[in-house]
Amino acid sequence: MTTLVLCVDRADDIGRTVGVSMPVDGWDAVRSLVTEVGLADPEDSTVNCLLEALRVTRDLRSDDEAAIVAVVSGSGDSPVDADRSVAAQVDTLLDQYAPDSAIIVTDSADDERLVPIIESRLPVDSVDRVVVRQARDIESTYYLLKQFLADEELRSTVLVPLGVGLLLLPVLLIRFSLGVALAGLASLLGAAVLYKGLAIDVYLSRLPDQVRDALYSGQVSVVTYAVAGGLALVGIFLGGLAVSPVADGVVLVPVMQFFYSSIPWLALAALTASAGRLLDELIEADRIPRPYLNLPFGVVALGLVVRGFAGYFLERENVLPHLRAFGVTVQPTERLALFVVSAIVVSLVGVRVAAKVSHDYPDDDAEADADREAVDP
Repeated sequence: MTTLVLCVDRADDIGRTVGVSMPVDGWDAVRSLVTEVGLADPEDSTVNCLLEALRVTRDLRSDDEAAIVAVVSGSGDSPVDADRSVAAQVDTLLDQYAPDSAIIVTDSADDERLVPIIESRLPVDSVDRVVVRQARDIESTYYLLKQFLADEELRSTVLVPLGVGLLLLPVLLIRFSLGVALAGLASLLGAAVLYKGLAIDVYLSRLPDQVRDALYSGQVSVVTYAVAGGLALVGIFLGGLAVSPVADGVVLVPVMQFFYSSIPWLALAALTASAGRLLDELIEADRIPRPYLNLPFGVVALGLVVRGFAGYFLERENVLPHLRAFGVTVQPTERLALFVVSAIVVSLVGVRVAAKVSHDYPDDDAEADADREAVDP
């Protein structure tokens, strides 16, 4: 079994340094090449790569294994030309020695791009990357930074929000305190991360086409979505008006005040939007899918639960007066239980209604099976 220990140099550092023709093969030729490269440029990491190739070859020969050491280097005006020249040099070595496998020795991550080219011609048993100890962290960081800057999507995702934040920081520091400036900067960066992480940019890019298609097709949901947006804004506005100033660092009470006042309007907005979607499905398919039937009941149940818990906390803090029914004062715990039970009842009613309506409409798969049976009895 013959193993080819191949030192690769994609950037042609060896050719530019000593001007030898490639490939260089054989123990004596590679050892002489180490001396020439080291004398020409002692700081070049290629010297370490060549020495590692010799060491690997020596270890293989000490185990009574046939090993051949060789050096290939890229040449040309473009990366494509360099890769093709390396491929041609590898083919020359294969024709000359006919090795069974190869061990690739590199001194940078860029050289490892040649591994697939060599693997397409010869089985590769191992890739040995040599990095000078003093430069290990520096080179790895440099390569990662270079790859990062070469990716256009990553640049626009990370560098643009970071640059905007750094530009706004001095303005915020002049106008506000350090704490407010850092909080504003953190909020900006957080919004940018969520904007990309939740794919909001993709949704916004598709939104104009979706709105145009909906308008052209006469969908009712276009109008109901607009109404739902207005109702949601009303709910947010009224929730903001209901918030009282924070006292003694207690943030929970203003939050509960906001939810307690805004939830009815937000639930109404969700019901309006779901009603439009229900009408669209009914007009288009002459039937209502089960998930769309469950949605209104789920919205009402969720609104009852949130408003119930918000009212419970506000009553415990004496911000909201106790509920009175038939001359009896209802305690906060009883009020919360009433809202939770009401939400469960609404959910069960929704499940029952959806099951009833879905039972009245046969499934599409059942209809398709019946059609196939009618055609092929």
